Amino acid sequence: MLILTASICALTAAAPASGADFAAQPVNIKAPPPQIVATINDWTGYYIGINGGWRSSHNWRDFNGITSEGCHNSTGGTVGGQIGYRWQIFNTIYGIEGQGNWADFSGSNVSTAFPAGIIGTKTGAFGLLTGHVGYAFNAVLLYAKGGAAVTSNTYHINSVATGTEIARTNDVRWGGGLGAGIEVSLTPSWSAGVEYDHLFMQGSNVTFPTAVGGDRVHQDVDLITARVNYKFGPALGR
Repeated sequence: MLILTASICALTAAAPASGADFAAQPVNIKAPPPQIVATINDWTGYYIGINGGWRSSHNWRDFNGITSEGCHNSTGGTVGGQIGYRWQIFNTIYGIEGQGNWADFSGSNVSTAFPAGIIGTKTGAFGLLTGHVGYAFNAVLLYAKGGAAVTSNTYHINSVATGTEIARTNDVRWGGGLGAGIEVSLTPSWSAGVEYDHLFMQGSNVTFPTAVGGDRVHQDVDLITARVNYKFGPALGR
């Protein structure tokens, strides 16, 4: 009996020590993996850029506004620049842009009213002032645009027999333009894209100082350009 009592006392004394030993063991808690934060592109800010591409202008004339002289396309290359500002509200993009381009678009046809003459058109420059609205898929921007357009044109009449110029005149014509494009951010400030525009130019009357009478001239334009922009202000990536 004495031995049993002594054993119980010894076990009782040892129990707290054993519990303390277990409680002192370190608990290894694995740290959660770091979160990956996606880059969000911000298109807000001023930008300036260059563009270049190809353009086709469809031109037709009516002698004195009555008798058709036929149609021709003026095709060629263009290069120019643009400057603008964009606002981003959530994923929607609003903007305004001015664009000016040098052009070398020329074409001609034999007049259907006066077969001895060749009528021709050359467009040397054009400009756009447009508003933009688009939607940003992070680094990719899809947009539409619309506004005012202006072209600078030269009209000439040449002899079919000799090619000699008979008459020449110039005009600046205003109209409207619609377009659409896609732009991709390449770095925090640089972006590149492609754009299509159609210009609706109003008809106008032109006179030739060295010829009798004049023409009612009609014109519309199809334009496709590649564009590169540099953006100021908030960085594209944040």
